[in-house]
Amino acid sequence: MLRRFIQRYLPDPEAIRRRKSLRLIHPLLGNPALWLITRRSIANGMSVGLFCALLPIPGQMLIAALGAWWLRGHLPLALALVWLTNPLTMPVIFYVTYRAGAWLLHTPPRALPDEVSVSWFANQLVDMMPALMIGSLVCALVIGVIANILTRLCWRWHILRIWRKRRQHRRRHH
Repeated sequence: MLRRFIQRYLPDPEAIRRRKSLRLIHPLLGNPALWLITRRSIANGMSVGLFCALLPIPGQMLIAALGAWWLRGHLPLALALVWLTNPLTMPVIFYVTYRAGAWLLHTPPRALPDEVSVSWFANQLVDMMPALMIGSLVCALVIGVIANILTRLCWRWHILRIWRKRRQHRRRHH
């Protein structure tokens, strides 16, 4: 049941294989192990996808695909989670990771002006980059590990619940 639920919301394998941004790893996309739905593969796919989503770098999908291959994670899930950082969510996510990095580096965060412009952002980017990178890496690691642990725990809880129901059903019929 959990597998069917997950499969319903994951992207189609053919749609992923047709993506031009992933043409460098096209041979990798044919690996059937990257499409399996197991507790381990889903948890690792969650970790990789969320980790890559929080990195303020180009090529997040390529890195997520390589990470899914390396950790034997579920490739479609890892690629889908990268899209959590989209043009609507990116400013908020990277502002939070910047604030976390500034806190970790013990530097005062830059105050936003009344009107944020591209020129203001370009001028401040060099000074903000260390805090943004450190904050993004730390947040990505923490969220990736938490996602992996929670996915494994939820999966286990779900399986135990199914077993308990089966046991109760057998007891009632005997």
